[in-house]
Amino acid sequence: MAENNIEPKSISELLEMKFFIPSYQRGYRWTEQQVKDLLDDVNEFVSKKNGDETTWYCLQPLVVRKMEESDSRLGKEADKTDWYEVIDGQQRLTTIFIILSVLKDSLDVPGLPTQLYTLQYERSTDDMNISDFLQNINGIKNVDKSYIDFYHISNAYFTVKEWLKKNSVNRGDFCNVLLKSEKDGQNPARPHSCRLIRKLLKTEKDGQIPARDKANNIRFIWYESVDEDPIKVFTRLNIGKISLTNAELIKALFLNRSNFGEKDSEHLKLRQQEIASEWDNIEYTLQNDEFWLFLHEKGYDRPTRIDFIFDLICEQETLGKFENIGTDDYKTFRYFYEYFKSDSSNIENCWKEVKKYFQTFQEWFNDLELYHYVGYLSEYKHSISALVSEWHSSKDKESFVKYLKAKIKKKIQGCPTLDFQYKEDGSDKGKCKPILLFQNIQTVINQNKNNLSNEDYKLGVFYKFPFHLYKLESWDVEHINSNTTNDEGDADTQKEWLLNVYLSADDDAQQKIQSYFDESAEEGKRKWFDEIKQIIPQNEEWTSDEKNRIWNYTLLDSSTNRSYGNAIFSGKRRVIIGKDKGVSIAIPKISKDGKLQLGEETKAKSSFVPPCTKQVFMKYYSATMSDANYWTKVDAEGYLNDIKDCIKKLEE
Repeated sequence: MAENNIEPKSISELLEMKFFIPSYQRGYRWTEQQVKDLLDDVNEFVSKKNGDETTWYCLQPLVVRKMEESDSRLGKEADKTDWYEVIDGQQRLTTIFIILSVLKDSLDVPGLPTQLYTLQYERSTDDMNISDFLQNINGIKNVDKSYIDFYHISNAYFTVKEWLKKNSVNRGDFCNVLLKSEKDGQNPARPHSCRLIRKLLKTEKDGQIPARDKANNIRFIWYESVDEDPIKVFTRLNIGKISLTNAELIKALFLNRSNFGEKDSEHLKLRQQEIASEWDNIEYTLQNDEFWLFLHEKGYDRPTRIDFIFDLICEQETLGKFENIGTDDYKTFRYFYEYFKSDSSNIENCWKEVKKYFQTFQEWFNDLELYHYVGYLSEYKHSISALVSEWHSSKDKESFVKYLKAKIKKKIQGCPTLDFQYKEDGSDKGKCKPILLFQNIQTVINQNKNNLSNEDYKLGVFYKFPFHLYKLESWDVEHINSNTTNDEGDADTQKEWLLNVYLSADDDAQQKIQSYFDESAEEGKRKWFDEIKQIIPQNEEWTSDEKNRIWNYTLLDSSTNRSYGNAIFSGKRRVIIGKDKGVSIAIPKISKDGKLQLGEETKAKSSFVPPCTKQVFMKYYSATMSDANYWTKVDAEGYLNDIKDCIKKLEE
């Protein structure tokens, strides 16, 4: 990696270069839509009014490897020098060639060269080589699918022509942006390319074209691989679908010899190894979901996570302000490229900043309060960038904690008050979720502080709220005391009530419930039901309004909630205890023939239960142990008081 060359390269710099497309790649396969998407992107870039700002549109990386002159795949060509094997990017490289061919043909400029850049495909047919087909593409007719490579190339050609006609594109402006080099078109290293640009911009069949005096252009990210097996690189980038990320491109900048200044070879090699090792350690830590998900939502789909740190540095302009970086997916890479171009000798300062961000996250993760308060705010999408800025500007940890509490307080104040009456159907109960989550994390903080103050322990943390488990499961607000009523006036509601109480019943009552469902006669069912009613204690009456207040809500994952349905409190308690032990308790069901079906216990996907949810079903908040089968109003009052006490901690 240390020797790989990486830099933005304008299309004009590719003119007159020679590219070899090896046979291990499939032929040209871009669809009409993909060609249009590229044209639309470039046209949007052409149309932007950037004033005096300079920027450039970034094409995907073009990964190449310089070929040996002795490479037999080049055939018996007289000139085998300066050929590049295209490892990745050949679809886009070929499409740009087709676009330039169409534009060159439509501009009335005599004496233009017949060749833009050379594309030689190792793949060929008996009738014509793909390279020859491309060189003679202007004036071709439609090709049928029996020549699949030619078919897709010709289809792209006609797509470009039709798109230019349909969109009334000023082709001179389009060429200007495509071909203009980094220094306003003046590229002394390639004077012939400049002549081509000036000729392309001189005139058009539709009239005079005003040349734009801007440095805006289109560039590939040129990634020249050295001493790497090209087939292995191709496999990683294409078969494995792992594209070059900003991080990988930036890593090549960090490990490039030229960015280390004048140092002896041994010292340089050692420093490269140190940075590479530290890089891997950062990435390894970020790949740990326990660490990563206290800062982020699930669903981050990049193969590397260190990109996050580079994105923050770019967003906050930590290394300086650079205008020429654009807004696309490779913006962050271009930010670092501009930094190294402006001050390549100061790589140590740059790497120091990367480690500074990482060490900030480590400090948050390892601190009792910071971990929980930052984790809470990240759950509600509070900007990590804003938190980092505040952290760096705070005079001490206490002032930063005060800032975090203020942000959490604002979030909670946006929720309904603690005496709010939620809808009877429970459709708006999710509004109190921020309060219930905060109660959980503050409970953990309180418990750990108490343990820390104990002279016998003096341990920093006994337990941390596992944000990674909380985020990986679907947790929501659910009723503690079932929101349904159990009026047993008819057979259907009798059956529903029996199912709800089954898990909480003792062996004798469960046997009687089984007998009820086995009984076919209505009179026999009534007899069994009356006996069961006598041995199952009854719940106190709750009004619908009382059931739909925060004192009757807790956090439950969706799978657990679905599993116990409308079971009474003690039945739910058994399910929660089972989950905490890693066991999924099967809930009884009624078969089509009216029989009771009892499923088997299985291993639960996760044994995580939020601490306050667990304490609810342990009746932790009650001063005295009341009816174990039901969630009573006394229990609810104690639970509500604890929520209030947790919120008060935000004032301390």
